[in-house]
Parts: sequence; structure tokens; C-alpha cells
Amino acid sequence: MLDRAATTDRPILDVLTERWSTRVFDPVTPIDEEALASALEAARWSPSASNTQPWRFIVARRGTASHAKIVDALIGFNQGWAPDAAALVVFVAATEQGGKPLRWAAYDTGQAAAHFTVQAHAAGLVTHQMGGFDADRLSASFDLPADLRPLTVTAVGALGDIAAASEQMREREAAPRTRRPVSDSVLLDD
Repeated sequence: MLDRAATTDRPILDVLTERWSTRVFDPVTPIDEEALASALEAARWSPSASNTQPWRFIVARRGTASHAKIVDALIGFNQGWAPDAAALVVFVAATEQGGKPLRWAAYDTGQAAAHFTVQAHAAGLVTHQMGGFDADRLSASFDLPADLRPLTVTAVGALGDIAAASEQMREREAAPRTRRPVSDSVLLDD
């Protein structure tokens, strides 16, 4: 796998420094089913407020009608590279339970997506989370009830051949990984 390890200011887990979001997926290699199952299991075990577990997943493998529906809901640039991913996973939040709003549903579903991503990386898969999609189109395509809201789509699979990608894509993949300093994110450290 390509070495894209982040340069951190403090030591963090290797799986976190090594994880990065590629847009170059192998368009032929099928999804590693064991690695995918482990990533979904990690998502299942992420924390949630009052153990409500508001996350739901739509898992669609390349070549299926479901995969095509998700690709159809992607916006712009994402439609150019995401179809190559061996699977697309829609992370959906259940926004209410028993008629009561789940205030933390989006946050908790985001944690499930993060756990999924880290476990997928640890198992040798690459991922890329996307916000560029039409949530209403996804909801309609999968007949989701109003209390289930798609929050993100994650492409997952094997890393593709970066050298065979377009020049624009190679430049994006080779761009330095940057983050603002922690001090710019901490509002108060008393």
C-alpha cells in the first residue's frame, strides 16, 4: 500500500497516522468480505448515547443495482471515481426512537462511520467518506422512512493503480496531508 502516513505533532496510533482517503480504487478486485464484515462489526461496537445505536447501513457491492443507485445519487466529481470502489456504504441515522427525537443520532452515526473506516484500514482496505451526494435521492431510491436520514457515503475496496490514474487524480493523491494545529481547534484548555 502507498505510504501516506501523516506527520503528527504527538504520537498517535499507527492505524490513525497511516489511514488516508484515496479516490483511486481497483475497479476489478472484489471486496474482501471478511475485512468488510470486520469493519461493520467495528461500527456496530462504536459508542452511542444511551446505547441507542442509531446507525443503519446500506452496503452495496460493485455490479449490483444498489451500487448503481448510490452512484446515481453522488454529486459531480464523486461520480467519476467512486464507481470503481468494490463497495459503497451509506451511513444512515435513525433520527427518532419510540416517537422521540434522538438528539445525538448524527454524532453517534458519525462515530460508527469512523470506527468502520479505521477498522477497514487496519484490515488492508482503503476508504473515502463523501458528503457530495443527494440524500433525498438516496432516501427515495431505497424507500427509507422519514426518520432514517443518509449522512455519508463511504467508498471501500482495494487501492487502485495510482500511476494509471489521470494527472489530476495523481496530483490529488500526492498532495501533502495537512491539518490545522490542535491549538486552532481547542476553544478552551483550562
